[in-house]
Amino acid sequence: MKFAVEAWDPSYGASVESELNESAAEVVLDVEQPVQQWCPVDPDPAVAPPEAVLFVDGVRRVDAQVWVEEEPGLASPALCASYAAGAVCCCREGAHLLPPEVRRGVFSTAEATTDIVTGAGAYQAHHTTERPGVAPGQVLSSALQRALADTEFVAATVARAAHLAPLDGAGLDHAAVDDLLVLDGSLRGRQHLPRTIGYVKTHHSSYLPAQLGAMIATLAAGQRTPVFRIEAPWRRHTWYLRLPCRPGAPWAGIVRVECSAELATADAVTLASRSQVTLGRFASVEFKDSRAPQNLYPIAGLERELRRRLGDPNIVYRALRRAAAEREPAVV
Repeated sequence: MKFAVEAWDPSYGASVESELNESAAEVVLDVEQPVQQWCPVDPDPAVAPPEAVLFVDGVRRVDAQVWVEEEPGLASPALCASYAAGAVCCCREGAHLLPPEVRRGVFSTAEATTDIVTGAGAYQAHHTTERPGVAPGQVLSSALQRALADTEFVAATVARAAHLAPLDGAGLDHAAVDDLLVLDGSLRGRQHLPRTIGYVKTHHSSYLPAQLGAMIATLAAGQRTPVFRIEAPWRRHTWYLRLPCRPGAPWAGIVRVECSAELATADAVTLASRSQVTLGRFASVEFKDSRAPQNLYPIAGLERELRRRLGDPNIVYRALRRAAAEREPAVV
C-alpha cells in the first residue's frame, strides 16, 4: 500500500476535505483560456515580484460566555471576545509590523446590551438579531466574525495608506507604487482594494468540473490553473496555485487565490502571474510550521504578534468576573 502523510497539522482540521462538496455556484471557465485548451500555467519569467508585499490577517478569541439580563428571570446569551487585525510589510528594508487594530466586544441579541468596562479594557456592545432556525451560539459567532472582517478591512486600508505615505510626502503619483496586498482568507467585502488578492489555504468546496478539477493534483510547484470566475454568492476571479513543498498528497501545498471580478481579464491574469512569483517565496516548511507550506511566514508571525496583543486570557477573564460582580446588587 502506498500512502502519503500530509504536513498540515490535523489539529487545525484538514487543509482539504477528503470529499469536496460540489459548489452550486455558477462558474465561467473561459476567462483566460478556452476550456479545450486548459492546462497548467507555468510562471512567466518576464514577471517580477513586487517591491513590497503587504500581508493582512486577523485573530479572534472568546474571553467568556456571558448572560445579559433583559428582565428579572430572563437572560440572553452573549460572547465577550477580543480580536485584532494587522499587517506585515515585506520590502527592501525587511519585514516590519504596521500599527495593528486591537478591539474587544460583547456580542448579544439582547436589546439591553451595553458596553462592559473592565480593568483589562472596555468591551464595546454589538447588538445582533436572532435568526430563526439558527442556534444562538452560531449567530453570536457569526457576528464576531463580521466584526473581525471589518477590522481586517480597516487594517488593510491603514496598511496601504502607511505604505503610500512616503510617496505623498515626495509628491509622487500613486501609480508609481509597486506593491501587492495579500489578505489571508476570502476577499469578500474588500474586492475594491487596488492590487489586492485573497489567499484561501483550506478547501471545502469544488468549483471546477471533475475533468478540469483533476488538473489541480497535477500542478507542479509554482504552477497554477488558468484564471476562471465564480459568479455566486459573490463574483470574483480565482485560480489554484501549488506552493513549493515536498511531494505527498494530491492537493499538498494547493491554495486558491482570488481577485476582484471587476478587473479586466488582462489585469486579473497579471495578478495571477504575480502571485506565482511572489507567494512561493514566503511558503513555510514542515519543521518550522505545522501548517506548511500554506501558512506563509509573514502571516504566521503576524498571527503570533496579534495574539500576544490580545492580552493574557486569564487576566482578561478575571477582569470580566470582577466587572460582573460589581454590577450585582448588594445583599441586604
